[in-house]
Amino acid sequence: MSDLHATIETPQGKYEQPLGLFINNEFIKGAEGKTFETINPTTEQPIVAVHEATEKDVDIAVAAARKAFDGPWRQVTPADRGRKLIKLADLMERDLETLAAIEALDNGKAFSIAKLDVANAAGCIRYYAGWADKIHGQTIDINPDTLTYTRHEPIGVCGQIIPWNFPLLMWSWKIGPAVAAGNTVVLKTAEQTPLSALYAAKLIKEAGFPPGVINIISGFGRTAGAAIASHMDIDKVAFTGSTLVGRNILQAAAKSNLKKMPTLRM
Repeated sequence: MSDLHATIETPQGKYEQPLGLFINNEFIKGAEGKTFETINPTTEQPIVAVHEATEKDVDIAVAAARKAFDGPWRQVTPADRGRKLIKLADLMERDLETLAAIEALDNGKAFSIAKLDVANAAGCIRYYAGWADKIHGQTIDINPDTLTYTRHEPIGVCGQIIPWNFPLLMWSWKIGPAVAAGNTVVLKTAEQTPLSALYAAKLIKEAGFPPGVINIISGFGRTAGAAIASHMDIDKVAFTGSTLVGRNILQAAAKSNLKKMPTLRM
């Protein structure tokens, strides 16, 4: 086992588990060197320790996402965005058994149910891949002397926070539409279930996404989550979780840079 990867054994076999923060297409240690254990809910025993993101790491991830949004990602055509998402879905289906084994280990659900969740997650990514080149504005006929049209443009950097109950499915619900529309992402996993999201992060690089387009960090709501909700360079925040935390995120989004249309599912 290294600081950034560990070999983990499941009933379905051994696999290499990333442990770091996925920023700029690389797994790195947290800025403050903190880690936390993820627990197998079936045995109540530690599985492995992953790196913990703090406010400094959120700053680093947001800077990477902003650089990608202002740079290479802006030059990628909608059709190519769709192709990259299709490739990601293909890779998730290729590694379906491994991802399901991780979900079962980290989340505690039955392997058979976890397989359905992973298949649905890949299907979600594939669905939004199909929308990438179909997000069009309109030309509106007002009168012969007037040209009226609308344009749909990406918002920018999206901060995303997901819960523990459907780790990879929530991951896909957040990443799929944001990336298909041309945005970049900083996503925080639930501290209880970070493993499948971190494994899927390495598939992002394999799928050919430029560095910084999708950044996956693990940490706690009071630190990393709060930093995302109040960050001045995040343009939109999306959250799934409790009503209490959702209210706090809504307040933080309003008090910071008045983030566009916070998406809250509580």
